[in-house]
Amino acid sequence: MTAKAQHYDVIRKPIITEKATLASENGAVVFEVAIDSNKPQIKEAVEALFGVKVKAVNTTITKGKTKRFRGTPGKRKDVKKAYVTLEEGNTIDVSTGL
Repeated sequence: MTAKAQHYDVIRKPIITEKATLASENGAVVFEVAIDSNKPQIKEAVEALFGVKVKAVNTTITKGKTKRFRGTPGKRKDVKKAYVTLEEGNTIDVSTGL
């Protein structure tokens, strides 16, 4: 499967945190994805961009916090994360990039 421009719109960036590192030990990789993307789109994009087989996709939406900037209330953006579990024998090294 070849990578298309729409695949780059779905996958925003990898998330590298302590929790994501623990998930990677179990064969999962965490990505920030477009807020309107769904699980089949995420699976197709990861398989096309990285050339791996995806076993499962779990998603979560983190609501943005309300913060104050110079006394004016504002809101951070909502973030959608995808926990992508890979088939046995497949790996993605997120530190190297595409």
